[in-house]
Amino acid sequence: MKINFERWGETILGAAVAVVAVGFFVFAAAQAGQSGSASGYDLVARFQRVDGIAVGSDVRVSGVKVGVVRAVELDTETYMARLTLTISNGVQVLDDSTARIASDGLLGGAYVAIEPAGMDALAAGSEIPNTQGSVDLLTLFSSLAQGSGGGDSQEEIQ
Repeated sequence: MKINFERWGETILGAAVAVVAVGFFVFAAAQAGQSGSASGYDLVARFQRVDGIAVGSDVRVSGVKVGVVRAVELDTETYMARLTLTISNGVQVLDDSTARIASDGLLGGAYVAIEPAGMDALAAGSEIPNTQGSVDLLTLFSSLAQGSGGGDSQEEIQ
């Protein structure tokens, strides 16, 4: 009886690839489940614009992740975006804090940045009083391109 070692090698290599693939799927499933399992309390913030923010986006204080965006809704009475933020239990958001939409760069993802201010901590379920929405870069660039020029018109040159 002749054993073909080349076929055994292919079988072992195929099994190893399958085990690694299953490992990646298990790891990805475990990471996806972590976002909702963190304990914390909810705060609400209303914005004019929340471009780039989605459920699962970071909430940061001084650049440190302290929570996630749990829900993004439209308030049909005011037509403002209503975000529900889940903040880690060990972090207190103060009563005069400002929540603003920030980005990691031109192509980076958006996140909610909280700038602390005030004396007392907000209670769970409270609303962050001061907010600043995202800036639409395309509109900003087009307004600059159309020119609010600075005095270089032909009439002034002549």
